[in-house]
Amino acid sequence: MQFPIVLGVSARHAHLCREHMDILFGEGSELHVKKPIGQPGQFASEEQITMVTPKDSMKLRIIGPLRPETQIELSLTDARKVGLDAPIRNSGDIAGSAGAKLIGPKGELELKEGIIIAARHVHLYPETAEKYGLKDGDIVDIQTEGERSVTLHNVLVRAGVKHADEVHIDTDEANACNLGSGVMVNIVYNKQFHRFSDKRMVSI
Repeated sequence: MQFPIVLGVSARHAHLCREHMDILFGEGSELHVKKPIGQPGQFASEEQITMVTPKDSMKLRIIGPLRPETQIELSLTDARKVGLDAPIRNSGDIAGSAGAKLIGPKGELELKEGIIIAARHVHLYPETAEKYGLKDGDIVDIQTEGERSVTLHNVLVRAGVKHADEVHIDTDEANACNLGSGVMVNIVYNKQFHRFSDKRMVSI
């Protein structure tokens, strides 16, 4: 079974918690919308921070709104450039991940963990998930088209009222496929698909 969905290419960025926002930008500071992005209520902000490692530094735009925990999402190329051994993780799974110094206009902090390579995933409206018999936590494939068409496996489904139909891959994956944001790709899956359970992928 398969169905088409729009592709979103996710460049490196940061999500901040309230505590770290106050340290980096000042007590009570707020994010200012630069432009909305594909997921409901989320936006690229005007604010940026600098991530510093012993090897190099890198500017990161902050994606709003603020979150309960600070999380920085890089590509593998980004991580290697700054000398970080960042793990490939699903969003929110930051325990034991990489850290670095973060510098803002009002202060700086040492982030102990929170830097990851975001695993590719697909966001689905509840109605879309129901239409195709998928649930939050299912695993599907992405099939691309064009001169460098590929099939990307182990794609996590994120479905619910906070999600809108869109596939997310990072810049490394998009470059490998020779694709950019806004093109259509296909979600491909069998009736006997996989699900995540206790952070392990199991067949059902």
